[in-house]
Amino acid sequence: MTKEFKWSDEYSVGIDEIDEQHKTLFTLINRLHQAIMHREGSAACVGILNELVDYTRIHFSLEQTLMRVGGYPEYEKHCGLHKALVDEVEALQQKIASGQAAISFELLQFLRNWLTRHILGEDMKYGMFFKQHGQLQQQNVDDWTEQSRDAMSKHKKKSSWWKFW
Repeated sequence: MTKEFKWSDEYSVGIDEIDEQHKTLFTLINRLHQAIMHREGSAACVGILNELVDYTRIHFSLEQTLMRVGGYPEYEKHCGLHKALVDEVEALQQKIASGQAAISFELLQFLRNWLTRHILGEDMKYGMFFKQHGQLQQQNVDDWTEQSRDAMSKHKKKSSWWKFW
């Protein structure tokens, strides 16, 4: 059985907005964990999984914008990794909807492992790049942060589950 997914500073990429979004991903995975543990039922688990997927899409879009604005050289590769996960999870959502798969601890472990590897591997690379090359001017970060908050604010109005800011 899996334990709760805990955030620690080792996951920090050094960009506050990204770290806060990653913390929200941890929270959503933990909500799914709790729903499975407490046997809240398929509908509750599917609802949380859908929230996680929706939030992940927005996070990926914002992260990719930051990489593009900052001139990150591995932008295309990173976008490909994001697309591969979204495609895989969408296929799984279809299997769950059709009854061919169920939300389980295996799915939870897959999501946790993917997020951990992705943050500690790929996301750390762009965090280091921006630190080493000074590519992120404070004004660019401030503009991106404002746009991120605006995007998340619009998302929040559509969905009451999200309590990020």
